[in-house]
Amino acid sequence: MAHKLAFIGFGGVGQGLANIINTKGSWLKEQFGTDFQVVSIADLYKGSLHHPEGLNIEKVLNTLQEYGSLEHYPEERGLIRGWDSITTIEKSNADTMIEITFTDVHTGQPAIDHCKKAFESGKNAVLTNKGPVALAYQRLKQLADENNVRFLFEGTVMSGTPALRMPLVSLAGNDINEIRGIFNGTTNYMLTKMEEGMSFENALEEAQSKGYAEADPTSDIEGYDVLYKVVILANVVMNEPLRKEDVACKGISHLTPEDMKQAAEEGKKWKLLGKIKKTDGRIEASVEPEKIAADDPLAGISGSLNAVTYDCDLSGPVTLIGAGAGISETGFALLIDLINLERENM
Repeated sequence: MAHKLAFIGFGGVGQGLANIINTKGSWLKEQFGTDFQVVSIADLYKGSLHHPEGLNIEKVLNTLQEYGSLEHYPEERGLIRGWDSITTIEKSNADTMIEITFTDVHTGQPAIDHCKKAFESGKNAVLTNKGPVALAYQRLKQLADENNVRFLFEGTVMSGTPALRMPLVSLAGNDINEIRGIFNGTTNYMLTKMEEGMSFENALEEAQSKGYAEADPTSDIEGYDVLYKVVILANVVMNEPLRKEDVACKGISHLTPEDMKQAAEEGKKWKLLGKIKKTDGRIEASVEPEKIAADDPLAGISGSLNAVTYDCDLSGPVTLIGAGAGISETGFALLIDLINLERENM
């Protein structure tokens, strides 16, 4: 039986997952026994569609490419238009909600309410939206468990790079004493350019021109994006109820060419690090730029790459490197959550 999906939000990442399902659906079914069927799409700007027997994804993507909205999706028997996000979650016959709306890292809304409604409606939630996990993980996880559904969010930390599943599965049995990493590609790209002699302002302008930084880059350059990822890692991997208010946070906007020169003279590199450390039963977390030694595994991470080191009592330090953003990479993060949901894995 097909696993039915409802997309709440249908921007680049949602379309990326839809394209994967459209182009690789037969192969996924053959290799993994999974059969994913999109029955609902609700997007604030593009419109909404629902068909209980499944939408034609190729037609959906072609319609968006040609018209920019779902309004011109061809009429067919059984098609319903116009549901808002909450109505879609309540009335859709989907098994799983894909929550990929805009991340409001201050309130977590409306994504927190979307997750609550999904769980109360007996639906799983798979998301890349950091807000609900960073701001409401404990109560949403409890609500999902109470309703015997799943709450999966691999893509919230390092996109398609398994920064959550690897420590939870492959490093199981270790006591992870410290997590430290580069969790923001925009700032890492900028610091790489600043090492080459570029000013902060010019590095930011280039990052924006390449699509790494938003028109309003505050969340990246002031460290807020990393802060929420640190909170997620603490709660999910270390099982510590850390809140964003508990994390000291400082960005990179104060760094100057003189700072870069000094680090080079010391044989070090500036990196914006997110860190969580357990000491004598206490948890400490921070986000701030640091000069790190050239032989540190994180020192060699350049450009827009992300990386994280887990300090484990049995296996020793383990470093994971990969893309931290991107449409296809984040679409893959959603896919791997769906595949593991079907397999009843973590």
